[in-house]
Amino acid sequence: MPDFDMNTVKRLHEMTGASMADSEAALEQCNGDIEKGRELLKKQGKVTAIEIDAKTVMKLREVTGAPMMDCKQALKECAGDAEKAKEWLRKKGKQVADKAASREVKEGLVYGYQHHNGKVGVLVEVACETDFVAKNDDFKAFCRGVSLTVAAYSPAYLDPASVPPEAVATERRIVAEMAAESMKGKPQSVIDKAVEGRMEKFFAEKCLMGKQYVPDDSKTVEQVRTELVGKIGENIQVRRFVRMELGS
Repeated sequence: MPDFDMNTVKRLHEMTGASMADSEAALEQCNGDIEKGRELLKKQGKVTAIEIDAKTVMKLREVTGAPMMDCKQALKECAGDAEKAKEWLRKKGKQVADKAASREVKEGLVYGYQHHNGKVGVLVEVACETDFVAKNDDFKAFCRGVSLTVAAYSPAYLDPASVPPEAVATERRIVAEMAAESMKGKPQSVIDKAVEGRMEKFFAEKCLMGKQYVPDDSKTVEQVRTELVGKIGENIQVRRFVRMELGS
């Protein structure tokens, strides 16, 4: 009896796309040798998984900054489609970020940036779990990116939770009145949805975490933070910031 377990069968199934039954049969014929099993399945025409070459993996890594193994897994999961793989990595990063969100952060950096003309300065506090990550180049680059974003946009608040309740209530009332007036005759559910959309826009305009991240304006600060948590595996939080401009 060949020496292999169901984990080996599952691995061959994931590598080739062949059914579990075919993968098990191939391993039995090849005495548990997974590489020979894969070759046998190829000869039988039962391999459906796309072979992912190293160049494709490296290209995805350069675009996303995700670890090589995660990029390879994403490409396998998405049948080699790079755009879908990017979305897969983004979702994975969010899952990791959600799990990490409750973990305590005691380390980090207070990062300072001064504009080249010497008239705008920014301080940001970005926290993480360990001193090791605080010294990480990707973490430092994120701190700088957040500082540049603060300098460029001068946001009023950190995130939606930081906006005073009275300011939110006032904006919601104004938006609701405008929507009701401009959308007369529409179902209330449609109006309510429009109000929520405009409130999201309000938060994006007022809050740092919803701003376009200056080093890569295809993403928001929050999206970059989430991806960094997914890459590093630690809870990372932007805690506060201050922007100073000469004469204001």
